[in-house]
Amino acid sequence: MSLSTRVVPLALDELDALSLHVRRCVFWEMDPEAVLASQDFYDPEFEKEAWLSTVMLEWGTCGQVVHEESDPVGSALYAPPRMVPRAGLFPTSPVSADAVLLTSLHVGPGTQIDRLGGDLVRAVVADLIRRGVRALEAFGYRRDALSTEALPTDAGAAVVASATAALTCSEEDCMIDAHFLEDFGFEEVAPHHRYPRFRLELHRDHEWKEDVEAALFQLLEAAALTMTSQDSRVPAGVGASSQLRRARMQADPRT
Repeated sequence: MSLSTRVVPLALDELDALSLHVRRCVFWEMDPEAVLASQDFYDPEFEKEAWLSTVMLEWGTCGQVVHEESDPVGSALYAPPRMVPRAGLFPTSPVSADAVLLTSLHVGPGTQIDRLGGDLVRAVVADLIRRGVRALEAFGYRRDALSTEALPTDAGAAVVASATAALTCSEEDCMIDAHFLEDFGFEEVAPHHRYPRFRLELHRDHEWKEDVEAALFQLLEAAALTMTSQDSRVPAGVGASSQLRRARMQADPRT
């Protein structure tokens, strides 16, 4: 029996929906040198919350959370590259000026990464289409690369993390698998044996476009319900339907 799933935007007062690792991971959110200099006294969970708060206040929604039944089982985080300190440290940097960067994609153990990961990326795409963003980019990680080359790490050496519980970070656990990005339809725009950069054009007709529209409707429906709870005089769904029509016109240039 399959479980029902839904994806909702991450709210600042609901960070407990993120896994312990994601709540403490600052792989993308802090410069590695700053982490190294402050490792004896900094609080990664506080730093992560501060980063999320800053991005949400200055830019807007920067995360999606997938639920199975009522339990959160995965998340995706994204932001403009100028707000992601590590975005400029890769051999395939920089991220394109017209793109938003997908930084992390985590799904809990015992779940279907391809299905839930796909649901999360579609929700991210739906949100960005609604906001008029042209492209989504991501740095992939090739786990089968033969090179031992690595980016600077928080402690000067490779460390191992679990996507759900570990308190430290590594490229393997904090970056998105390159094969997943390729399978979803991202195009490799900056080749590299370990850190390729991928791009997904959001205005093109993709075979998963209907799924994105469904995710967009779900996001707008959730927003309409929130507005309704704040003002009982607003009929539920009225605002969402008009926003959905506008969003679909943005998503398909032919309309």
